[in-house]
Amino acid sequence: MPTRRASYDPHDTDTIENSMNKHTAAIMPGDRLADFDFDSHNAQVRECWAALAAKKPTRTPVILGTNTRYFLLNPRTNISGLQFEQYTQDPDTMFDTVLGFQRWSRFNLLQDQELGMPDAWNIGVDFQNYYDAAWFGCPVEFMNGEVPDTRPIFEACPERVMEKGIPDPFGGIMDKALRYYEHFKERAAKETFLGAPINVGYPGCGMGTDGVLTTSCSLFGATFVCSTMASDPDRMKVLFDFVNESLIAKMTAWRKLAGVPIPQDGFGSADDSVALISKSMYREQILPHHKKLYNTFGSSAPRGIHLCGNATRHFVTLRDELNIMNFDTGFPVDFGKLRQEVGPNVRINGGPHVELLRSQPPDIVRAESKRILESGIREGGEFVLREGNNLAPGTPLENTEAMYQAAHDFGRFAN
Repeated sequence: MPTRRASYDPHDTDTIENSMNKHTAAIMPGDRLADFDFDSHNAQVRECWAALAAKKPTRTPVILGTNTRYFLLNPRTNISGLQFEQYTQDPDTMFDTVLGFQRWSRFNLLQDQELGMPDAWNIGVDFQNYYDAAWFGCPVEFMNGEVPDTRPIFEACPERVMEKGIPDPFGGIMDKALRYYEHFKERAAKETFLGAPINVGYPGCGMGTDGVLTTSCSLFGATFVCSTMASDPDRMKVLFDFVNESLIAKMTAWRKLAGVPIPQDGFGSADDSVALISKSMYREQILPHHKKLYNTFGSSAPRGIHLCGNATRHFVTLRDELNIMNFDTGFPVDFGKLRQEVGPNVRINGGPHVELLRSQPPDIVRAESKRILESGIREGGEFVLREGNNLAPGTPLENTEAMYQAAHDFGRFAN
């Protein structure tokens, strides 16, 4: 964004020429931000986030939650028709696609992140959100036109998951992740991408988890888990204990391999399935497992969590019991009420429903963004505007830009 303007035009040409030299070689035909002042935008982004960190925000930042799902399931970006099965089963295809998606994102998705050509590309192995269940032995299924997922194979006899003890942290799909990581490293040592070096990080699927309840639902089926929590909580506790201990063992081994501190500041995790249960059920049956996870990997510094769905009823408990001060929200969210409940010091990330962003015209997106920004959620400044949650394939870029523009028009703070 040109720093001299209060409003935002993504194709303003006043100061673009001076910042294009570094970026021109990476621009491809059809890029949304082909004529763009990347250097000015990136400088403003740094200032925006620095001001927020200093508790002196100047404007509500805007981010977009995307991954290769957005890229591969969009025929405009996945021109070759690459399927997730080939992407997942061939490390070279994954390596090339992750780089291609990063390049495309930096020259098409307007948001408060560094855009344009980076000094170095940072990539990693991508097994989407099925990795926990696959590690326990659930088969990965590749469905035409969708992301891969697993099938719960322990429904008939859930206790069978415990027969062989805690899985090998580097076995099964985690062995595959390690082999892919090593292959990525070998290629990155010999190659550049568009003239920039490639850095390869350790697989996030080893060092993180989608949560004990979500993983259990994937292993045993959500119907069994929720009904057994109500009818036989002691039985479910045994299963939760095993699943949680296994996840902690996996994460500990991988974090030691990667040299990640245990515990670490700013630790965050997820458990989307808590949207299925009541506040009392969460506190009695899931919170003890979350405490063990967060107290193992998180220091005394504030922590974060990602929760899709209707989960805001749990936020006060999570804040008070786990020191979670950064929430990634889904939908629905009453933003004004949520701010009143959690107070001005808790960071909330959220915004328009993904289907609204995908299917409605830009003026509707702008109006909804304005409504959220003016709901009271910005009290204290700790709010980041984003889609709620995970940008749907096929979402028009005009709509994400309308959300971005709304933050510039309605998300400023008085100096």
